[in-house]
Amino acid sequence: NSHAKYIIQALESGKHVFVEKPLAITNSEVKHVQEAYERAIANGQSPVLMVGFNRRFSPQVQKMKLLLNGLNEPKCFIMTINAGIIPPDHWTQDFSLGGGRIIGEACHFIDLMRFLAGSKLVSVQARRIGNAPGVLITEDKASITLGFADGSFGTVHYFSNGSLSFPKERVEVFTAGKVLQLDNFRRLKGYGLPSFRKLNLWQQDKGQKRCASEFITCIRKGNPCPIPPGEIFEVASITIDASEQLRNQE
Repeated sequence: NSHAKYIIQALESGKHVFVEKPLAITNSEVKHVQEAYERAIANGQSPVLMVGFNRRFSPQVQKMKLLLNGLNEPKCFIMTINAGIIPPDHWTQDFSLGGGRIIGEACHFIDLMRFLAGSKLVSVQARRIGNAPGVLITEDKASITLGFADGSFGTVHYFSNGSLSFPKERVEVFTAGKVLQLDNFRRLKGYGLPSFRKLNLWQQDKGQKRCASEFITCIRKGNPCPIPPGEIFEVASITIDASEQLRNQE
């Protein structure tokens, strides 16, 4: 809950900003951050505002993006996140402190889908597990369906009630008679792509190092922000909307 405040202070001081996710935990905060960013631009500054959405920088996701760029049909996504349990009294579960796990972590996969779709987010629908005896936290057992301006859509299944023996993150893309499947950021397979079959890594790479490196490089060379600011604000707002739908579910 301190992120938005520090981002605004840094921007008003003429600083570049790298902030871990989330950008903010309310839409009011997102609005204030965006206004601070736009004021800096209007004042002739060129601040870099970067959120640590590292998944889009992983080598296998970069390969997926390259392969998808040549396909013009809308895309269908399935992202399955076996998130694991976090105790109900952990600070991340506190909506006023950590924002909850959808805002605090599922945002990674909303950003990843936005990146792979390459199109503006236009809708969100979310559904969580129902209230039940003994289930203290329901928001972290949910599905979030996103719609995009180009006709693409996809669902993030964010589940904390699975087995740790099951892979943690799987990303699947279906489009134009082709399928890409990324398993736990270790094994990438292509189906129906004559020029691509697989890209496997010796060890998992979720893009953390490249995410930080791209931020530093863009400052040193004066390049545009590695994540367009419009996408940063868009993802933050949609994620908060999804979380609010889950909290208000009857």
